[in-house]
Amino acid sequence: MPLALLALAMGAFGIGTTEFAVTGLLPEIAAEYDVSVSTAGFTATGYALGVLVGAPVTAIAGARVSRKRMLAWMMVLFVVGNVLTALAPGFAVVLVGRVVASLAHGAFFGIGSVVAASLVAPHRRATAIALMFTGLTLANVVGVPAATLLGQRAGWRLSFAAIALLGVVALVGVLTLVPRGAGDAGAGAGSGGVRRELAALRDRQVLLAMAMTVLGFGGVFAAITYVAPMMTEAAGYPEGAVTWLLMLFGLGLVVGNLVGGRFADRALMPLLLVSLAGLTIALALFTLTAHHQLAAPLTLVLIGLFGFATVPPLQKRILDRAADAPTLASAVNIGAFNLGNALAAWLGGLVLAAGAGPTWPSMVGAAMAVSALLLAALATRWDRAERETGPAPAERRAPGDALSGAGTNGPR
Repeated sequence: MPLALLALAMGAFGIGTTEFAVTGLLPEIAAEYDVSVSTAGFTATGYALGVLVGAPVTAIAGARVSRKRMLAWMMVLFVVGNVLTALAPGFAVVLVGRVVASLAHGAFFGIGSVVAASLVAPHRRATAIALMFTGLTLANVVGVPAATLLGQRAGWRLSFAAIALLGVVALVGVLTLVPRGAGDAGAGAGSGGVRRELAALRDRQVLLAMAMTVLGFGGVFAAITYVAPMMTEAAGYPEGAVTWLLMLFGLGLVVGNLVGGRFADRALMPLLLVSLAGLTIALALFTLTAHHQLAAPLTLVLIGLFGFATVPPLQKRILDRAADAPTLASAVNIGAFNLGNALAAWLGGLVLAAGAGPTWPSMVGAAMAVSALLLAALATRWDRAERETGPAPAERRAPGDALSGAGTNGPR
């Protein structure tokens, strides 16, 4: 695999760490600025909103900029945002820093997916995308616990300073390892720019894949958002055990990502159907197994595994269907993950507020996952119809041709 994927994975590691590490540092941030923990929680909410807005905005703004340059600028935004957070004299500046850092999130993963896919042969694109996302999954296993521990022992500001340093390393990696012109074939000045990127969103299969992203991975967060009360109230674990339980979930993410990347290159839609079916079953079972200290951790691993096994195939499907102008569609799909997370957390909270038991948010997740499974079945049916009748004239270009380039994007 090209070394450029290492730079992309490093950027993904830093972004994943800064996104989730703040949740473990809320008490320290709240204490320093004399605000409530719920108010300090706006640092997470602001980040999520920044991803939703920033993904399409930055993708459109950079439609005529080379993708290597856009990746570099995204890492600059990431570094600036985390430095602002680390040095913030007041809570308002912390929020500004979080939003600035979040603006890099969606565009980095969206553009990074395009670049990663362009660096390898067509039959290895999902694997390349998965290798970039390995940085994100490892952040949940290594980066977030390390940043949380550092913040609790040496001060939360030092955590964000360290994360900014990770961003600097990733920036250097992008500038030195990503080949010039990587992912730019069929894009950039003179190729239609913003108009072409927007047109790619009219493909019904692209929209259907985004809906699967919202519902499928959102189902994971319906359970994981409320995993602490599930494990303490239902399973009887002490509060200190939640950290290692989440690390087990993170290991499931790592395995699921690698499995999803490998098999999506061979049988994308069958893998997606199997993953969503497995996720539905695991989430439904978690409603029961969350009451047992042996079964609960095993189910958490399965939720992580089946949940992230959907990510490489969904991202590759977006790239294939929007091959002529994949940047905006890819970035918007990253925003769809965050939309699903927010929707799932809200729905799970409604169930708890209605008086349901602590494990019922997992059933909400199962309902979301089975909805995504039904959409995947519909997408498969549409694929079959296209094979039988042929695609519409505008779609007769072979998927992925725009990513292939002319040999300037690194090794094939």
